[in-house]
Amino acid sequence: MSEEITTADNKVRIKKPSWLRVKLPIGENYRKVRALVDEHKLHTICESGSCPNMGECWGEGTATFMILGNICTRSCGFCAVQTGKPDAIDEFEPGKVAHSIKTMQIKHAVITSVDRDDLKDGGAGIWVQTVRAVRHQSPRTTMETLIPDFAGKWENLQQIIDVAPEIVSHNLETVRRLTKQVRIQAKYDRSLEVLFRLKKGGMRTKSGIMLGLGETDEEVIEAMQDLRSVGVDIITLGQYLQPTPKHLPIVEFVEPERFQKYEKLGLEMGFRFVESGPLVRSSYHAEKHIFDL
Repeated sequence: MSEEITTADNKVRIKKPSWLRVKLPIGENYRKVRALVDEHKLHTICESGSCPNMGECWGEGTATFMILGNICTRSCGFCAVQTGKPDAIDEFEPGKVAHSIKTMQIKHAVITSVDRDDLKDGGAGIWVQTVRAVRHQSPRTTMETLIPDFAGKWENLQQIIDVAPEIVSHNLETVRRLTKQVRIQAKYDRSLEVLFRLKKGGMRTKSGIMLGLGETDEEVIEAMQDLRSVGVDIITLGQYLQPTPKHLPIVEFVEPERFQKYEKLGLEMGFRFVESGPLVRSSYHAEKHIFDL
């Protein structure tokens, strides 16, 4: 059970448990990644998404790059990325990302993006250019691309399939009942359709779910089964953390034992890899997923 405390202004909130403590970002590798991100003015979901593992991952010399700017056209209730009218596309962005990946000597790169519903192709063209640029500059680097749903415009999704990243990820984020509240412009079944089409196109697929937003145990299991039904290979389950007071509140801190239960169930369902724990995020330990398949 999550413990409630009363703040100075008489508001009740849930106390963060001890198992959610994270390490402060320190070390030479962290400083190296920090310098590269600043030098090339790169956007990372590590920063924009307020990821609790940024210190650990950057300390290991890895980062998840975010392309198509850092302003999203959607306003999901859980996400810390800024929403609004995006800036014009940076045509040099694919080359900048590829150069940084080469400079950092990354063996497995994770790339994600904001939603760009303002663009006719949803940003698919920049996605393709980025994958090709990374392959050109770092031919031995494998890639995981964490993509949006392209508003169900399947010709744009096909561009991702055609360029064939080693792993293509699209997050379900939450259970069916909470989707409208949590993701607003997204649709539960459309996300499943994205993953189905990716698998049909021959991709290795991955998806993630956040816990602690009020979902039931039965709903989590149903969502996991839905993901398996469309052939998803890899699933991540982690604790939702409220980025700011304006975002959806945390209903519950899920205990590590429950995450362990979901990991066991996921493996029994047939997922090839299950990353399940309070601090898990969709790109956490991503380098392991490519080699374990």
